[in-house]
Amino acid sequence: MSSVPEALDLSPWSPMWPVTFEIERERLKRVFVDNVQLEHIGATAVEAMGGRPIIDVLLGAPQLSIVETRIPELMADGYRNLSEVELAAPQRRFLVKTHGHPGHFHLHAVVLDSVFWKQTLAFRDVLRASPTLADEYMKAKRRILTRYPTDRAKYTEAKSAFIRTVLEKGK
Repeated sequence: MSSVPEALDLSPWSPMWPVTFEIERERLKRVFVDNVQLEHIGATAVEAMGGRPIIDVLLGAPQLSIVETRIPELMADGYRNLSEVELAAPQRRFLVKTHGHPGHFHLHAVVLDSVFWKQTLAFRDVLRASPTLADEYMKAKRRILTRYPTDRAKYTEAKSAFIRTVLEKGK
């Protein structure tokens, strides 16, 4: 991730977020054909919950090598490969598209049915099933944002505690 400070913002939920995801899903399906599963994750995937206006896409592949062979094609489509993320999370490939049509995307590529895959979908599904919990998460994100208004790494790290707590309760 960039070390340049950026203003982080939270937006109210938009009905365009799922539509934007579906448009990008179709683009990614053309790149990967039938070799992967694509899921909408993050705050934009939870109806009525606000969040950063970035569409998070979880891509599950049988092996990461399938993703790695497609990185040049993804980069030609506007994605930027943040390979430095692999230092902290070698099980994940992380790409971002900040100036693409129809929006801004984070692509999280992992092995299908890995721990990351299962936990990420479990957290999304819990928030979708519990508007009260989704509201608590949004309030927590607002509090975190007041502490780290321009530090994405610390903002993300601080949210992780809430996520871990929710996932541990679900076990």
